[in-house]
Amino acid sequence: MSSSPPTDFSGLDCLSTGTLVLDAEDGIVYVNPAAETLLGMSGVLLVGDHADRVFERSPELLAAIRTVRDAQETVIEHELDVVVGGHPPIRLGCNLSPLEAPQLGVLIEMRAVDPHLRIARLEQARLQQEANRELLRNLAHEIKNPLGGIRGAAQLLEHELPRESLREYTQVIIKESDRLQSLMERLLTPHRMPRFGAVNIHEVLERVRSLILAETPSVTLRRDYDISLPEIRADAEQLIQATLNIARNAVQAMHGNGEIIFKTRVARQITLESRRYRLGLRIEIIDNGPGIPDDIREQIFYPLVSGREGGSGLGLAVSQTLVAQNHGTIDCESRPGRTVFAIFLPLPD
Repeated sequence: MSSSPPTDFSGLDCLSTGTLVLDAEDGIVYVNPAAETLLGMSGVLLVGDHADRVFERSPELLAAIRTVRDAQETVIEHELDVVVGGHPPIRLGCNLSPLEAPQLGVLIEMRAVDPHLRIARLEQARLQQEANRELLRNLAHEIKNPLGGIRGAAQLLEHELPRESLREYTQVIIKESDRLQSLMERLLTPHRMPRFGAVNIHEVLERVRSLILAETPSVTLRRDYDISLPEIRADAEQLIQATLNIARNAVQAMHGNGEIIFKTRVARQITLESRRYRLGLRIEIIDNGPGIPDDIREQIFYPLVSGREGGSGLGLAVSQTLVAQNHGTIDCESRPGRTVFAIFLPLPD
């Protein structure tokens, strides 16, 4: 155990999230009541023991602890099987973060995960969003033909008007018809099936990075890549479009001034399209903008839902469709000053 002076963690006792604190040598120095309940073990027995012994049958958790120590960065594991003592495995979501006090300590936050409930919720959301997209596609088909007639009539009328000043009104009709026509086209895409091939995800992100910086040089765009990641089977163009839509949303939310981080990591034990994968790829697009308004946070992937005045609300809906066609999912966490869109894709075994 570390010889550093003890630190008071009693302020964490009231948290509903299970919380453990490790010292510099992975000794357990604090366990809150919620963690005792989750793990089914008294803190008296855990405090003073070593994480390698307590979690010896939980290799994914121990690997995550080592990653936090080596990289000095937060690690998020959405689903881990954690075994303590003779108890059966517990499915937990864990956030692990480095601490300055105790020196080189690690904070582990745990929450119970019901995989069946999570899968059912994801499937329900997918079906609802697909129904919404199908409805909008049908509406778009119905609107396109009348729009063409309105535009054509406005052009004919423009040629018959005697005064130039009156033609300003027909120009308004023509321009607004064109705008709606463009919106309808976007509602009808993406429609093609993906063309799978070997994809280096960092080449995808570098392409998006160059496009964003060309469009908005004032934004700061940092990379945080795990260069050991292997290639995946995906449609590169679809992934470029999906990540570009998310990055553009971030730029618009920050009004072109702020920081975006492209981050890649391995995700362990993830469920995608009701299928369990031992390893997955996590792409995070992080911005320090104002965050997503509370009133639309649960609907941001629905078409025509936008937190920006004048926004079409199609970018994220299209991104989700494209990622789903590549057998992945998108999650979002947002608060003022930090919004994270995480794309999860399967990795080859």
